[in-house]
Amino acid sequence: MAPQTVETMHNSPVRRTKLWAIGASLFALCYLIWIMLPTSGWVQEGWISDVHLTWGAETSKKLVPLEAHIMSKSGDARDCLRELAGLSVLPTMQKVLDKVDFTLSYIGTPTNNDGVSCKHGPEECMGNIIELCAAELYPDPKTYLGFTMCLARDYQAIPQQSLVEDCALEHNIDFSKLNECAVKDDGGHAMETLRNSVRRSIDAGVVTSCTVRLNEEIYCIRDGGEWRDCPHGSGVNDLVLAVEKLYQASCHE
Repeated sequence: MAPQTVETMHNSPVRRTKLWAIGASLFALCYLIWIMLPTSGWVQEGWISDVHLTWGAETSKKLVPLEAHIMSKSGDARDCLRELAGLSVLPTMQKVLDKVDFTLSYIGTPTNNDGVSCKHGPEECMGNIIELCAAELYPDPKTYLGFTMCLARDYQAIPQQSLVEDCALEHNIDFSKLNECAVKDDGGHAMETLRNSVRRSIDAGVVTSCTVRLNEEIYCIRDGGEWRDCPHGSGVNDLVLAVEKLYQASCHE
């Protein structure tokens, strides 16, 4: 994928090259550790926790829980995020941004050795980690979801360094900070977050990427390129109306 043309703090080509070289080495180290482990799909324990993005200044008691459960290397996740990303950029959606408490959770399987197995292999676990790190470092949904959506557009290439670099530059994310998050505590910090996120999906009974839950109930599922189990409709406007209805109801409780 051709690099995006965006402004960056690192205007010097030599300085930028050194930064990417360091980043590449860190990512390579993580990946080598994974592929050398005896259990397929295992990622070392110790990483991140659930990512909550509160859109607005309302008290948490009034916010409507909105959650998406995904796998980073899933085409259905790409389609699903395209709809959710619209909530943060379309002017017509601004009226609901301060009424939802958004959580992005990941789908996988905890292993007996305190790791995580991902459906699409270790590369998907790494992609999940990169996206969780971005959310932790840049909690503004316009930045975080934009970055995640950028990766999802070319999900089959996740977690290739060139893709991560391009999307980081496009959304003003410091690539070196992503690396630092991924290798913090020898990878322990990131794995703990991923494992906690996976546990959250399991506790919710979610197994399909992408599953959208509203007010802690399944709202809609994107599966095999189609929406299903969407009693209130699968469009963005349908979701906005559902959020408004729940939010108004909570205000009168």
